[in-house]
Amino acid sequence: MLVKYEFLKILRKKSTLIVMAVSLILTGFLFGLPIMQYQTYNQDGVIKGADGIAYEKGQYVDLSVPLSEEYVAETIREVQGLFEKPDNIGYDGNEQFLIGDAYWNGVAPMEKLLNLIANTYSKPNEILGYNNLPDLDIKDGAFFYQTMEEKIQTLLNNPSRTLSNEQKEYWSSMADKVDTPLQYGYYEGWEVIISSFELLMFALLAVCIVVAPVFSGEYQAGTDAVILSAKYGKTKLTTAKIVASLLFGTAAFILHIVVACGLPLAAFGVDGWNLPLQIANTTIPYPLTFLQAVLINIGIIYLVLLAMVGLTLLLSAQMKSPYLVLIILVPVLFIPMFLTPNGTTGAYNLILFLLPYRSTMPEFSKFISYQFGGLVLDTLTVRAVLYAFLTVIMLPLARLGFKEHQVA
Repeated sequence: MLVKYEFLKILRKKSTLIVMAVSLILTGFLFGLPIMQYQTYNQDGVIKGADGIAYEKGQYVDLSVPLSEEYVAETIREVQGLFEKPDNIGYDGNEQFLIGDAYWNGVAPMEKLLNLIANTYSKPNEILGYNNLPDLDIKDGAFFYQTMEEKIQTLLNNPSRTLSNEQKEYWSSMADKVDTPLQYGYYEGWEVIISSFELLMFALLAVCIVVAPVFSGEYQAGTDAVILSAKYGKTKLTTAKIVASLLFGTAAFILHIVVACGLPLAAFGVDGWNLPLQIANTTIPYPLTFLQAVLINIGIIYLVLLAMVGLTLLLSAQMKSPYLVLIILVPVLFIPMFLTPNGTTGAYNLILFLLPYRSTMPEFSKFISYQFGGLVLDTLTVRAVLYAFLTVIMLPLARLGFKEHQVA
């Protein structure tokens, strides 16, 4: 009953309703932008919005295929054949490209796939397009998956990464678990979600704003003396406030996730949920499907939220005004937005990748790992462990801080 009372107390505040409404509208707008701004092209010009999405999906009807060595080799040969005819080629002063029917019929429907193939053969930090495929010598075969493996090894052995032998072995072992041949297909909705996760920071801030007065609001209203002198004020009621805050945070998080994921999937469809991440970037080492990747990162963001709720309650128990709580929280949440990593190793970068803002970003292709003696863990695992640990530490401290508060 106490938990229910405290939960409703949070929920019925006018400020809670306003903050949540604004946050949900903002989340809907931010995750809806890729839908509103979506456009693709055909020979007749630009196609926008829902028509563009439908047209693009239609292009993938014949592309939902396993990327076998034979298929990749044949696809490269077809593009090379188009470049052998001078009438098909345009030149902008820097590079050649296909024009006219050769482009619109032979390349445009599968340009994303062709670029994926071309970039598999590129050097680290080099970006290739379909127009680089004629440079490949595939008379003995494409050796696509061998090239993919060799590129990962090249990235791991790059001196700038300064990875230990144990870290290299860790990532090599993970990459070996990727099933081949890769199944290709349409995955636009999932790509939009994965690339937009950091926008959920505004939802995390909204939850913290609502939770900030849980203890400090009692100080501000002068009701702390009544609560702390009551029979269960320092025990059950304090615990109920914490549990109610966590329940509210969970409910708010679920609502925001429904909006954030629901809009792209409603517009672009759920196609691609079971496809491997490697069809977006063949150097991604995680053996995950798009659905698995999204669920794992949602889980990590939820743990970040719980830790931020714990920190908010801890500050709320120590400060006499919710505004003072937010003065500390806002920089913690948003200053990392303006900090840019200069690599994937070194204390500065490894700490930056664990801060709340960066922890919402999956970083699937960056080989970020942490080594503790002989134990190597990837950044997703470390984030999960870290924020679960912080939650477990801060919630009891928040409870203790309110119990030991000295009434003025």
